[in-house]
Amino acid sequence: MQLLEPAILVAVLILSVVVHEVAHAWQAKREGDDTADRLGRITLNPIPHLDPIGSVVLPALLAWQGGMLFGWAKPVPVNPMNYRQYVAGDIRVSLAGIVSNIGLAVLATLAAAFLERLRSIVGPVGGVTDVAILTLDYAIYINLILAFFNLIPIPPLDGSHVVAHALPGELATKYRQVGQYGLFIVMLLIFVAPGFMDFFLTPVTVLRGFADQFIRLWI
Repeated sequence: MQLLEPAILVAVLILSVVVHEVAHAWQAKREGDDTADRLGRITLNPIPHLDPIGSVVLPALLAWQGGMLFGWAKPVPVNPMNYRQYVAGDIRVSLAGIVSNIGLAVLATLAAAFLERLRSIVGPVGGVTDVAILTLDYAIYINLILAFFNLIPIPPLDGSHVVAHALPGELATKYRQVGQYGLFIVMLLIFVAPGFMDFFLTPVTVLRGFADQFIRLWI
């Protein structure tokens, strides 16, 4: 498991961030903007979405060292001016990625419950079910982290779009401009002020606990 677990972690993270970005692109097209679709971003093929550093190198290093898993994919290019409803459309597109990750966490919970029940009846099947359940456990955890991490109101994270539309015009513009430093700010907070991140990620621990309880009901 020493090499297998980091590989599973990175693979699950890549799948999760790809689905997150596809959800943005898909919702943008529904709102009237086909920019991402024309660039081939409505696809589960990971290649168009992957950022070499954020999707592979950094997650692999963190997984190998046993640290907090962190990563990103290439942001989906969208043009909010094409949305039929600018404000509502921008909010829906921004939250689509978060909804997709919560959906994946729910699906992983249901699948893990089914496999736990199966394992209790037929046994581990040569360890296959053990690996599958471990993978699903990581899927629950990673997707909950991605969902609530993206709700942090630091531009350009998804939650900042909701906040921006609630601010007066000039203040909203300055707030959005913070996005050019957003990644640096987020990484600084992760390593320098972990308590800040823990506050926003508290729901992850709570919901993961609920998922574990649900899965145990089927054993």
